[in-house]
Amino acid sequence: MSDDLFDLHVGYVSFKNPIALAPMAGIVDSEFASKYAGDAGLVVLGAFNLDEGSIAVASEMVARGRKEFISSEPLEFIKKEIRAVTTGSVVAVNVRSTTLGPLVEAAKMVKEEGAILELNAHCRQPEMLEAGLGEALLHDLPRLTAWILAIKETGVVLSVKVRANVVDDVKLARVIEKAGADIIHVDAMLNGFEGPDLAAILNYRDSTRLFLIGNNSIRDFAGAKEAFSWGVNMVSVARGAMDDSGLVRELVDGIGSYQKAIGWYNAPKHVCSNGDFRGLAFCCLPVKPCPVHEKFGKLGYTAEEFARTKLDFAKGTLLEFGQDTCFGSLVWCCKITKPCWIRDGALNALDLSDASYMKLKRELAEYILDHARVPINESLY
Repeated sequence: MSDDLFDLHVGYVSFKNPIALAPMAGIVDSEFASKYAGDAGLVVLGAFNLDEGSIAVASEMVARGRKEFISSEPLEFIKKEIRAVTTGSVVAVNVRSTTLGPLVEAAKMVKEEGAILELNAHCRQPEMLEAGLGEALLHDLPRLTAWILAIKETGVVLSVKVRANVVDDVKLARVIEKAGADIIHVDAMLNGFEGPDLAAILNYRDSTRLFLIGNNSIRDFAGAKEAFSWGVNMVSVARGAMDDSGLVRELVDGIGSYQKAIGWYNAPKHVCSNGDFRGLAFCCLPVKPCPVHEKFGKLGYTAEEFARTKLDFAKGTLLEFGQDTCFGSLVWCCKITKPCWIRDGALNALDLSDASYMKLKRELAEYILDHARVPINESLY
């Protein structure tokens, strides 16, 4: 598979595919990653404990039977772990600390290694919460903001691992973006619900343009494909990979074939089917009452401005053509996975492949967001 098939970049790192191994404390180290996720575009090692406070808490948890990574020299341990991953995957390290200083030092080292630092705002064990670690950060947004700002001063690519449905997800996503992080890794968990909370993923996607990783009970390609259609740039797997050593390979093969076929592996659902803002690329000319009006209105567009923006993009591209389609231009046509003989006839006449059509639609979606009167992270969501 070509490394540029997906064209996935964040800062100084490039991912060969949008499949990740998620961290599991005391389990996901370099040996585990090499055994279960050698094909992944990203492996997130850890969680690792950096300071006396986090190490003390982790030691308490080990005493009651949990697995944890504990080292008297955590930075050296982490550096060795990063270097031991030889699969060609980008490496991230998920870290915990009760104080800021060790996080900054870890960030400097991680950047030198060409890896990603992932701030753990996710763990929910009682001992962690009591010490102000993990999920406790979600309830202290001023501290989370200050820590992100300080960590980003090192230049490291920073991911923040969070759990959905704990605080206001829209507010959280916007805080993380405005503080300067690069990636949000969301465990889309909903108590009493099996599988990822897709509505939570939509909340994140429509609140930020940051690179978004979705996690929770992805166990086959159908589940991954569904999560992609709700807006994530990447999916991560955890225990699913441990239960099925071939899962990562299955997901990589599946999403690679899908990308080659349609050209936009995480194309959104149509707006009328709860699609995110990017789905405006597939909407009809806004001449009748439908959900498109509410959607583009949240970005500050009037109907006339929205129509003009799409037509401006289409000029000079093949989306300008298709006079026999419903509204006289492919710029108004729907997602390639929705059957439409009129659209397909226009594509055939233009010798425009499904993948090339969808790549233009992806560019159109970015153009709509770039020219919004109200940015996503300030939208009326």
